[in-house]
Amino acid sequence: MPYEFKFPDVGEGIHEGEIVKWLVKEGDKVKADAPLGEIETDKAIVEMPSPKTGTILKIHVQAGGVIHVGEVMVTILEEGESAEDGKKHLEQKASATSPAPYTGSVVGFVEEAKEVSPIYGTKQQAVPAQQSAGTMATPAVRNMAKQLNVDLNAIKGTGTGGRITIEDVQKAGKGTVQTAQAAPAESPGFKKVRKYDFFGYVDRVQLKGIKKATANKMAESIFTAAQLTNMHEADVTDLWALREKEKPNYEKEGIKLTLMPYIVKAVAASLMQHHNLNASLEGEEIVLKKYYNIGVAVDSEEGLVVPVVKGAQNKDVKTIAQDIQKMANDVQTRKVNMMDLKGGTFTISNLGSVGVGFFTPIINYPESAILGVGRMAEKPVVRNGKVEIRKILPLSLTYDHRIVDGAQAARFALELIRRLEKLDFENPEVKEEH
Repeated sequence: MPYEFKFPDVGEGIHEGEIVKWLVKEGDKVKADAPLGEIETDKAIVEMPSPKTGTILKIHVQAGGVIHVGEVMVTILEEGESAEDGKKHLEQKASATSPAPYTGSVVGFVEEAKEVSPIYGTKQQAVPAQQSAGTMATPAVRNMAKQLNVDLNAIKGTGTGGRITIEDVQKAGKGTVQTAQAAPAESPGFKKVRKYDFFGYVDRVQLKGIKKATANKMAESIFTAAQLTNMHEADVTDLWALREKEKPNYEKEGIKLTLMPYIVKAVAASLMQHHNLNASLEGEEIVLKKYYNIGVAVDSEEGLVVPVVKGAQNKDVKTIAQDIQKMANDVQTRKVNMMDLKGGTFTISNLGSVGVGFFTPIINYPESAILGVGRMAEKPVVRNGKVEIRKILPLSLTYDHRIVDGAQAARFALELIRRLEKLDFENPEVKEEH
């Protein structure tokens, strides 16, 4: 029997995906583990390997379509099975599914009408015995017939090709129904969307994929954590000079050196002394993480993605720079590994690259804190009684006030600033409890 490859439940709260593109077409021969196509979830784009060796019998969801967990994506005719086997299988599947009634629409068949409740939405209704599946009537007409208890089989339609109209039902029912009851039920694929509002024309963009996941995550964060933001400034004049000195050597190895690897290293070392900012809240317990995985927010065309530098406290600046560059490239090419997005304990968001100074970043829940890095600027600073022009970096630290109090957050920020200003990236001598 041909194999039906269903969209698997991969966990992580993923319930649906969008078919980005197929790498095969119906009739193609494929080997086990060969890529069939690409599917985008709210986490990343991944390739779907073929579970079997055989021939593509049918692709059930076209590129651009949405597939839900458990739904069949593609049917594969396995080795040794004939084309006749495949044909019989598809015919059996088609006959096992109740055919949709013809509606007279120029685009063919649509699903059976749904009963509409003005308050509680829609619910699927079985076709009443008096309404034959072959009756030519639109969902709106069928709905009205239910309201007026009219047998559509007993009506001769006056519409095109004998189609039953609303007027035919009203005449047979010798009356009308309330507007709310008579409102046409929306059938899948036939939703009316206005392209304008009271003031003019508008465009509508579906919220999906990464943007939808980000929206849900931010809403969960802002309505769960008690968030407060402290703002500080760090004098990174010496750090900038160090970066400029080391930049040519990094470029020889194909590494683009920015301030971010230094910041990640300094954050990890500072967190080792301030565990509450490297924590999460589970019920009535604060979970203090003894590993330091720093997420670095990366902007992409599809939305914000946060790859994670694992074990940042044990890596040098060069390794961190390599990690960030590789994962950022993977995000931009939409090939990021799912494991690179997991396990974060603290996040850094950089809006300085787009000209933002101070801002209020939203915690990457369930983490307890996030650091916002703003645009570095040259400012006059008084040092030893003299005014000097120094490079000043804005830092915005948002923290969950249920886990971190203001003083704890301030002490962490001051430790981070000290490390950035003194070029101190060494791990502190901290007694770890196990």
